[in-house]
Amino acid sequence: MKKRVLSGIKPTGYVHLGNYFGMIKPAIELSQNNDYEGYYFIADYHALTTLENAEQMQEYLYNVACTWLACGLDPNKVVFYKQSDIPEDFELFWILCNVTPKGLMNRAHAYKAVVEKNNECGADVDFGINMGLYNYPILMASDILLFGSDYVPVGLDQKQHIEIARDIAHYFNKKYGSVFNEPEELIQESCQLLVGLDGRKMSKSYGNTIQLFTTEEVLRKTINKIVTDSKLPGEPKDVDCTLNKFYKLFVSSEKANEFEEKLRNGLGWGEAKKELFEVANNYIKPMREKYFYYMEHKELVDKMLQDGAKRARAVAKEYLAEVRKLIGTDK
Repeated sequence: MKKRVLSGIKPTGYVHLGNYFGMIKPAIELSQNNDYEGYYFIADYHALTTLENAEQMQEYLYNVACTWLACGLDPNKVVFYKQSDIPEDFELFWILCNVTPKGLMNRAHAYKAVVEKNNECGADVDFGINMGLYNYPILMASDILLFGSDYVPVGLDQKQHIEIARDIAHYFNKKYGSVFNEPEELIQESCQLLVGLDGRKMSKSYGNTIQLFTTEEVLRKTINKIVTDSKLPGEPKDVDCTLNKFYKLFVSSEKANEFEEKLRNGLGWGEAKKELFEVANNYIKPMREKYFYYMEHKELVDKMLQDGAKRARAVAKEYLAEVRKLIGTDK
């Protein structure tokens, strides 16, 4: 029997290289494995914790959807849908709220980070915290449990969300009867290696990302912003540098070794950035063309998401029917 894998992306900004290599690429590779049944969704309601602009929501939503398709996701082989098209998700969310201890939410990383920041600033402990942020992990648990997910591919920094989903499944099963799988995380080790322009983890919040699909000129200019040291052409370069880490993402191990040798032999940073642009652009170009095609034909994307939502809801309704029986709202 196939194992069910679920993965989602929030449309809170333009997809960047960190998203692609850390999550999208390995998730698509997993979707092509016949041992797994894939559910891939756009977590648009999760984005409400940071987005407050309807136009931005639409723009980012299509950016994410078209990116999935351009990168090789096949809607005929997986269930591809928007979170907001699954009303059963939000009904289950409320049910799960009533078995989730408050203490579990108090320990959630995102909530604790804001509390700690408020304490450091001398602000009220709950300043800037709404219930969307606080209950975020419960909605994520609903996303996962509603489809009987066995595995959820995540980076190490997202591991806690799967642990919380597993805990909530256990609480419900113990109280009402066994209905939910207790999912496991599939840790994407590559997520820990992805760096941004300044050498820190690539993140929209740091402003150090490289957008996956943009024009060649913008890609070139962004690559030129990668922070390097002050060593001159002819001086040996540290192969553990940020620029080399990017280069390795796009080429074979043989090409990567050749580039490292050039750096050791004193390749100038300007030339190194030119070489990085060439390999990155060649890698991205075929996907970029597909991306802009889908962005110009959004009606195709809408149809795929609608078809995916129908398939997703068929599964969601079955799970929710069992839950309703167990809690006593249905016979």
